[in-house]
Amino acid sequence: MKTNLKTAFLIVCFAFISIHIEAQKYTFAQYNRYAKENTTLGKPAKNEKRVVFMGNSITDFWASRRPEFFKKHGYIGRGISGQTSFQFLLRFREDVIKLQPKVVVINYGTNDVAENTGTYDEELTFGNVVSMVELARYNKIKVILTSCLPAKSFGWRPSIEGAMDKIRHLNARVQAYAKANKIPYVDYFSAMVSADGTGMNQDYTPETVHPNDKGYEVMESLIVPAIEKIR
Repeated sequence: MKTNLKTAFLIVCFAFISIHIEAQKYTFAQYNRYAKENTTLGKPAKNEKRVVFMGNSITDFWASRRPEFFKKHGYIGRGISGQTSFQFLLRFREDVIKLQPKVVVINYGTNDVAENTGTYDEELTFGNVVSMVELARYNKIKVILTSCLPAKSFGWRPSIEGAMDKIRHLNARVQAYAKANKIPYVDYFSAMVSADGTGMNQDYTPETVHPNDKGYEVMESLIVPAIEKIR
């Protein structure tokens, strides 16, 4: 009787651990966010030239607030609010590679600097960007890298200091990498930074991080020509 109870207890424990691990695996990268949409999309049509936008809340809100822009150009939004480059890399296969796009536009960095998933380490963030580029190129997907947007501070994490310096340094490093590897680079930062250089131009944001419609219009004016050039 005691043996049976012990066996049953162990089974329950292992089941709980397995469920917990599985839940962590899916909730950290949020594979389920676009799983249904990805299945529905299936493989691209013969002459379809898909463009996937990979990013965080800036990309997420862009697709939800301005769906007509994405629909008009045949773009696919795969942004998830709050995510860092670590999470992008984990779901890159599910949300980019398996969709077989012609082009992927990658916007990264904001939540890394905000330390959403741990202490910011530029080397690791940069490495995640490089890994996504290498995965895309191996799968014959053209890449456009875009700058991290200016952000004076983060409302959800006000303790972070020196955000703009970190963003500038990361942008410069990724831009140099893009140039060395002949990858198109779109500089949102320079077009959207305030005149005094301390954050995003207040004409383009209702707070400090996320663009408003005017901000997205600036981004659209820059990204569309870059996509059309290589699509």
